[in-house]
Amino acid sequence: MALTATVLAVFAAGILPLAMNKVRRDRELQLRRALLELRAAIDGYRAAALQNPAKGPPPANDGYPASLEALVEGVTVPGKDKKVRFLRRIPTDPFTGRAEWGLRSMADDPKSATWSGGDVFDVHSLAPGEGSNGIAYRQW
Repeated sequence: MALTATVLAVFAAGILPLAMNKVRRDRELQLRRALLELRAAIDGYRAAALQNPAKGPPPANDGYPASLEALVEGVTVPGKDKKVRFLRRIPTDPFTGRAEWGLRSMADDPKSATWSGGDVFDVHSLAPGEGSNGIAYRQW
């Protein structure tokens, strides 16, 4: 009986870290996908904003959205009657559980942790800690 309990304890001690690592890897995969989705939407927004007619004024913010909400609201493209939307909703950060992201504008220093406002050039996670690759989540 004691042998069975010992074997089960050793087995459980080996499984628990593996399960925790799997959960972490799954969240990291979700984070990568969310960041790719957001960055693709920012690039799509900019491409649509730069499709202005030659006579029109240049787009504000070099074509980048003023906020993440602008990706959900969309932009009017010349020659089309309706807005083009780039996201159905702002994705949730799997580590924080919120649809809040760190923002970076064209004017920001790449190493800065604060957003100066104006435009959204890039996004990053607000989660503390570092990934399994040794890089902080906010630098992904």
